[in-house]
Amino acid sequence: MSDVSKSQAVLNGLCPQCRKGKIFRKPFYSLTGFDDMYEHCPHCGLRYEIEPGYFIGSMYVSYAFSGGLALVLGFILFYFFGDPDGWVYVGVIAPAMLLIAPVNFRMSRVVWLHFVAGIKYKKGL
Repeated sequence: MSDVSKSQAVLNGLCPQCRKGKIFRKPFYSLTGFDDMYEHCPHCGLRYEIEPGYFIGSMYVSYAFSGGLALVLGFILFYFFGDPDGWVYVGVIAPAMLLIAPVNFRMSRVVWLHFVAGIKYKKGL
């Protein structure tokens, strides 16, 4: 059995230390509980929230994801739809932000854990 790569672990929301345990209890499309995280990795026991308020920093990652999506949608509207009125931009971009909110929330925390936390992968855990 081959080990899970870092990119696979990030996309699947797996623990940065063992790359086997899930970070979230429910899938992102769950209407209730999409934000419900395990306190510790169910496989290796790693504590995800290292200190109180640790995930406040993941808001910067979330902001980058949202800003990137808004820019892409804005460019698409501008170049492919002939620069429509301002209300069209708002009418397209605002609902898109709401639709990606659960995925954005989860991915920003996963990226924060994997790339900022300094947690090292321990092969064989």
